Amino acid sequence: MTRVIFLGDELVAGYGDPRALGWTGRVMARTITEPPIMALQLAVPGQTIAQLAGRWEGEVKQRLSRDEDTRLVIGLGSHDVDGTESLARCRLHLANILDGADRIHTTSFVVGPPPRQDADNRKVARLAEAYRDVTERRHIPFVDTFGPLHAHAQWNTDMSTSADGYTPRQAGYGLIAWLVLHSGWNSWLGIRTHAE
Repeated sequence: MTRVIFLGDELVAGYGDPRALGWTGRVMARTITEPPIMALQLAVPGQTIAQLAGRWEGEVKQRLSRDEDTRLVIGLGSHDVDGTESLARCRLHLANILDGADRIHTTSFVVGPPPRQDADNRKVARLAEAYRDVTERRHIPFVDTFGPLHAHAQWNTDMSTSADGYTPRQAGYGLIAWLVLHSGWNSWLGIRTHAE
């Protein structure tokens, strides 16, 4: 059996989705394997990358099993643009998480922060690019959600009805799920598709 642990903030929890699936639920619903994958969501609303770096290892280690393949999906938010952490510190925190995951033999997959309506998206774009650079240096899959969604009409329409300007609703989570599924998800899990 494979365990996939999703770490992140309220975007990982799917907050604001009337169907209560978020992007993680939609991705797992389209990930067909036998035996099925055990998906575990460990979300903390409002969490920064520094806070995530402080908690992830203890929580993940509780869910590791010697007999099972455990993988880590890090759904990055952008609460850091509201705080005082520098871009360099944000990069360092992600690097420490990824290097720590490698030390405990957990394979990582990173989903970058999407655009917002309640913040300066130039800062979110710089944060997303910094995270991409950290993952590329480690040859870890990175899903850019900011670039494809920044000017996407459906995303922006969905975000216009967001309760908080940070989390999307049903359509927005569906778009994030589509990006994840089409950015090497099955290959990362070792799932062969009909096209292969």
